[in-house]
Amino acid sequence: MLNPNLSHLQCSLCEKQYSKDTVMNLCPDDNRPLEMIYDITAIKKQNDWYHPERKSLWRFSGILPINEGFIDCGEGYTPLLNYNDHDIAKQYGFELFIKDEGKGHAGFGQNPTLSFKDRGMAVVINMAKHFGLDKLVVPTQGNAGDSLAYYANQTNTAAVIIMPDDTPMPIQGSVAALSFHNPDIKLDMVKGTIKEAGEKMKAEYIPQGYFNVATFQEPGWRIEGKKTMGLELAEPNNMSDKWQLPDVVLYPTGGGTGILGMWKAFDELEQLGMIDSKRPKIIAVQSQATQPITAAFNNDSFEPAPTQAGHTLAVGLNVAGGVGHFKVLDIIRKSGGTSIAMDESEIAQNLSKVWNEKHWWICPEAAACMAALKPLAQQGVIKENEQVVVFNTGSFEKYLPDVRHLL
Repeated sequence: MLNPNLSHLQCSLCEKQYSKDTVMNLCPDDNRPLEMIYDITAIKKQNDWYHPERKSLWRFSGILPINEGFIDCGEGYTPLLNYNDHDIAKQYGFELFIKDEGKGHAGFGQNPTLSFKDRGMAVVINMAKHFGLDKLVVPTQGNAGDSLAYYANQTNTAAVIIMPDDTPMPIQGSVAALSFHNPDIKLDMVKGTIKEAGEKMKAEYIPQGYFNVATFQEPGWRIEGKKTMGLELAEPNNMSDKWQLPDVVLYPTGGGTGILGMWKAFDELEQLGMIDSKRPKIIAVQSQATQPITAAFNNDSFEPAPTQAGHTLAVGLNVAGGVGHFKVLDIIRKSGGTSIAMDESEIAQNLSKVWNEKHWWICPEAAACMAALKPLAQQGVIKENEQVVVFNTGSFEKYLPDVRHLL
């Protein structure tokens, strides 16, 4: 059931409003992403938005677009792992936690495809079911396609996943296996990156009636799913026994949906009276191979200039541009944060370091964030006594054999 307290859709740039019952992609006036706006006053009055007994992201169903009768596959509600014994944290005197979206942990939820993409796709599949959409398509660097294939298979929905032919083999294999067993799921490979996948989607599949659920292209659904990461950061956990946010968040940034989602979560929590106006510094971490946000931030640009994707072990960061990047930059600046791009050798070294020290299965994108800790501390962006959270957005087993030599 669609949340009765969902008010309307709103363009993230021009703020034009659309009916919550409208099935659309970008705002037709300026081709920018949409966001879902709630009547927070009504939600606060009813006080039925939080269900901590649920071990999934649906613990927050009262501030999600589907609040009853949802398909719950246990996604979300992931732990914060204490890493205070990390050498950089000890040297500079800050607290360090890893938000682990990859491998499962006892007593918590479990992203079924071992990736944060499951949060967005869980909302996508529920909204698609509500509106009777039975043919979905996504261009992807990998994990989003794996996630859509999983949820489509769970719900008898047709789906096309278009991904580059250099996507890590375990991700290719997962989608290929589902497509072998389920004729309604199709894997389509392209030369290039997510850009070329998107071009093929528009030329071949949109004319066939497939609904586009690419990053920022659906009407705010994936933002709502990613929003739950911010809600979980704020709820009582091993950083704090009360509703409270950390001081710094390092987020591996390709498309950047999670940054929009978390910022939206923080604003909604403040309106609900759960937190104050203080916000974490948002650090968008990229690879030096592909760094549109970092370059735009350093140049004080409204949004990134057109650029070419490079080659990086952290394939989820290999996104040369996006219609929502202007909003990512705006949030970084409002938060007092920054954007930083890391060298490939540093990404590889930090993946090895975490594995050797903790045996945590972090992905290369998270390793880029770990590599960023030292320069950020040296620059004074991360300060003594601050609480710092690094997002591990997936499990390195999805990147084998590319990372096997680092373990």
